[in-house]
Amino acid sequence: MRLFRPILVLAALCALSAAAVAATPAVGAAAPDFQLTTIDGKSFSLSSEAKSHKAVVVMFISTQCPYSNAYNDRMRDMASAYASKGVLFVGINSNKNENSATASSHAKAHGHTFPIMKDPGNKVADLYDAQHTPTVYVVDPQGKVRYEGRIDENYEDPAGVTSPDLKNALDSLLAGKPVAKTVTKAFGCSIKRV
Repeated sequence: MRLFRPILVLAALCALSAAAVAATPAVGAAAPDFQLTTIDGKSFSLSSEAKSHKAVVVMFISTQCPYSNAYNDRMRDMASAYASKGVLFVGINSNKNENSATASSHAKAHGHTFPIMKDPGNKVADLYDAQHTPTVYVVDPQGKVRYEGRIDENYEDPAGVTSPDLKNALDSLLAGKPVAKTVTKAFGCSIKRV
């Protein structure tokens, strides 16, 4: 009996710890709101931006990850193409080993004019349970998650993309249609947490 009680206590603590870990917000559920400061010093609030856009694409990105960097041009081009349609792209850098100066110079070098923010202490990455760069979430004007996952399936060859998942999700949302594929498996480098 004495041995059983510590095991029971340990099991209960493990269960509580597991429950405290954030889970990816479900598609259709409220996107976790956050406020951060962009690398150029402006305040950013997801809830405010979602209300004033047809969609907000929240992208967890990196300056050092080859997978994230393979999408630099696609992120830039999609952000530019969808801006005129009322869609705001934002980049969040949650990696502890990439500072604001590095993120800023990386953005300039790759023509990223969309808002980019550092995520001190990985708080936003933890809210979203984001594990890889790049991982994207599409948030609608009501603040609900409508898509979560990858940009597309082919980081190596933009011309060889056969499943442009983020584009398809945005096009469906903008057309007032249901998003056919709401979740895809993101791939890339792990987010370097504190």
